[in-house]
Amino acid sequence: MNEWLQHLPILPVAIPLMVGALMLLINDTHRRTRLTLGFLSIAAQAYCAVTLFCLSAGYLPSNWPDGVGVYLLGDWPAPFGIVAVVDRLSTLMLILTSILGAATWVYATARWDRAGSHFHPLFQFLLMGLNGAFLTGDLFNLFVFFEVLLAASYGLMLHGSGRSRVAAGLHYIAVNLVASFLLLIAMALIYGVTGTLNMADLAVRAGLLAGSERLLFETGAAILGIAFLIKAAAWPLNFWLPAAYANACAPVAGIFAIMTKVGIYSLLRIGSLLLPTGAPAAFGGSWMFPAGMATLIFGAVGLLAAAQTERQAGYCVIMSSGTLFAALGMPGVTLTGPALFYLISSVLAIGALYMLLELVERTQSFGADVLAVSLEAFDLEDPEAADRSDDVVGVAIPAAMAFLGMSFGFCALLIIGLPPTSAFIGKFALLSAALQTSATDTPSLAAWSLVAGMLLSGLVGIIALSRTGIRLFWSSDDTVTPRLRISEAAPVGLLILATIALAFWAGPVMHEMELTANYLDRPISYVNAVLSQSPERAVTGVSQ
Repeated sequence: MNEWLQHLPILPVAIPLMVGALMLLINDTHRRTRLTLGFLSIAAQAYCAVTLFCLSAGYLPSNWPDGVGVYLLGDWPAPFGIVAVVDRLSTLMLILTSILGAATWVYATARWDRAGSHFHPLFQFLLMGLNGAFLTGDLFNLFVFFEVLLAASYGLMLHGSGRSRVAAGLHYIAVNLVASFLLLIAMALIYGVTGTLNMADLAVRAGLLAGSERLLFETGAAILGIAFLIKAAAWPLNFWLPAAYANACAPVAGIFAIMTKVGIYSLLRIGSLLLPTGAPAAFGGSWMFPAGMATLIFGAVGLLAAAQTERQAGYCVIMSSGTLFAALGMPGVTLTGPALFYLISSVLAIGALYMLLELVERTQSFGADVLAVSLEAFDLEDPEAADRSDDVVGVAIPAAMAFLGMSFGFCALLIIGLPPTSAFIGKFALLSAALQTSATDTPSLAAWSLVAGMLLSGLVGIIALSRTGIRLFWSSDDTVTPRLRISEAAPVGLLILATIALAFWAGPVMHEMELTANYLDRPISYVNAVLSQSPERAVTGVSQ
């Protein structure tokens, strides 16, 4: 068991890599084999994520210094070799990825995995890229994992074909290629000045720079920040997101809900490490806060103006990114814990919303027609079609429509941030913390601006989503009763239940988020853990 735990930090990357490669060798006709491998892979990743969190948080015995575990690939010590770093923040994101990944994968197995080629291996490679981005300890491998998850997302974005999907997909690919190019330029500048791309080593060397070297480093950091901004969907670099996510198939759009949070994670991770050295402007609050407020306002206006429900969900993603940017841009770490709590709630809610909207569309006559045409185009059969008859229509209406209506209402409450949802707890904690950030008795202008922005965006959400709910469920005379499979309804219910559990155990979860925020405020723990590793043993964190 100790040997198993010793190599546990690399398994969230190695498992989907090996399973995805194996799936490429299996013919599409062996669908059941692919489904079995996919289930085992996602279950193993979830187990690894939970176990790593317990190790880093101290719930399982380990001798990781300050709960930071370091895995040296090739047994090369940092900063010369590749390192995987496990701490509270990375394991939190791993757990969130595994929950969302499991739900969207199950939803896809109902129909969408057969709508094109290689859905399952691409999905595994996407999970590999996400897990790797959260675990890597150096900028170059952060770029590598970005490219892995983006390459997989390109294929998934185009999955299912269709002219609108291809057009939006090409825009999505072009924008992300530009962002990747900026990442390479930024890393070249930073490496040329500091001689390292290891994040812990960079935190040490950046503080020693002065004069022209410091200016060059600041330039590289600014370009790096712009690249992360594009990936995090910050204004004005988020024009691509609503159309791209709206045209992706439902399970792909659902897993994409966490993609923008990779950019936010990167800014938070690098910014926390560079804070003692005098964080560059690209990672400072004076820059992140106004960008967050502009993004929040843009998302609110877009949500109010959008007519298509999937585009509304895209603007909800932008609003959540804006809220996080603005909160993380406030001074200190007072808002970091509530922001992480809100991040979890918003990702789960938006992931559920994207899958739910596809089910709701089936209640409209045009949605049913589109589904029928899609099934015919993909040479798929609806196994429930033979069971449809006038005898059971009266039975199906209450169950299906009640589930869809209640789920949509709960997702709307989550996105708006109304009680009794977990999003309300996260937003209330953010507002409370914002009013406590000022050093004087009077809260700062930034704090009041954040309060006003969050309240107004919530009001806009009430107006827009109420209007959408009325249009979808009450104002249509051509409503078609949909037939929902368990594999379609269960993932939506799972994510909603996860947010309910988050609200029920809000106290312990918020405590963990506060501990994570305090840990990020002490980057010396991360730096010492990485740079003090001995090459004789890959991981020193497991008790004998």
